[in-house]
Amino acid sequence: MSAARPEAMTKGRLEAFSDVVIAIIITIMVLELRAPHGAELAALRPLIPKLMSYVLSFVFLGIYWNNHHHLLQATRHVDGRVLWANLHLLFWLSLIPFATGWMGENDFAAAPVAVYGAVLLLSAIAYYILTRALIALHGADSTLAIAIGSDFKGKISVVIYMTAVLLVVVNPLFSCGLYVLVAVIWLLPDRRLERTGAG
Repeated sequence: MSAARPEAMTKGRLEAFSDVVIAIIITIMVLELRAPHGAELAALRPLIPKLMSYVLSFVFLGIYWNNHHHLLQATRHVDGRVLWANLHLLFWLSLIPFATGWMGENDFAAAPVAVYGAVLLLSAIAYYILTRALIALHGADSTLAIAIGSDFKGKISVVIYMTAVLLVVVNPLFSCGLYVLVAVIWLLPDRRLERTGAG
């Protein structure tokens, strides 16, 4: 009797693994928030930078989780290249709690804001690589490729992140404003996958 072949990784397992990793990342971030010792509302004032950093990062992780879900809904199958591309994305996302904590702990100082932007930039590039790997697997005429199209939002996000990282030498708050801008761009309804019936 021949030995059973190992089960291939399915897109369902890939999505479930990614969901767990993103949930853990969010949990790590919230555990970094420490309640103040005082019972007055004024005691929260020193935590405002940390809370703002947390909210921004939570929004970004929510955006990645949502778009990752829709991306895989439009996917029929995955291969080894997709698995590595997905791990590459999760690696950069896993650094968000560190960058978030450093930025909030230091009141949006230049170096932490630049590192935060670099992590966001590399996460965006990793997501782009993942989409390219999936399109290469499914074909340029696939529903997935049609849904993603020219990926203007992905490309403009990379440009904005690069600009923001460079702007920290002028004023880190300008950079933070650009990070918020990217979040707003991605929070706007994106019906590409729904229009093609993929998502």
